[in-house]
Amino acid sequence: MTDRGQVQHVDDVDAVTRAVLTASRLLVAVSAHSLAAVEDRVTLPQFRLLVVLSMHGPAKLVVLAERLGVNPSTAMRMIDRLIASGLADRRTNPANRRETVLRLTAEGRALVDDVTSRRRRQIERIVQRMAPAQRAALIDALTAFNEAGGEPTVPASDSATYPLGWADR
Repeated sequence: MTDRGQVQHVDDVDAVTRAVLTASRLLVAVSAHSLAAVEDRVTLPQFRLLVVLSMHGPAKLVVLAERLGVNPSTAMRMIDRLIASGLADRRTNPANRRETVLRLTAEGRALVDDVTSRRRRQIERIVQRMAPAQRAALIDALTAFNEAGGEPTVPASDSATYPLGWADR
């Protein structure tokens, strides 16, 4: 801010980085809070696996492990726990009967949708406290940030249940 209360525009990578780090702390807190209701059922890594299945659909174990950035044995342990709790299952691949694919169950999809809905409501409450001009500026800034990071935009038609992106950067 300047002496006259006007916003000073600064092209300072460090200042922007600090602001994004602060925002990421807030978003992590929102995400953790949205997961609190299901923490007795899934861990954060297991939820990540459910989100990947939700985003990409059924997958072979090797593909799933690659998308998560973990070893296949780690992915197998996670999927075994999710299968035991009824959130995922294994099926024979109809295109290749020698392969097994992993997928969400209806219960797993409901859990992902519930957590994502809870997170969306929390973010909406925060955004509603901002002035309209700040919201417009935030859209522009976050759109540019997401594009620079290679993150796809959440489609408006599916915004209520669109899961978190988890791509490695």
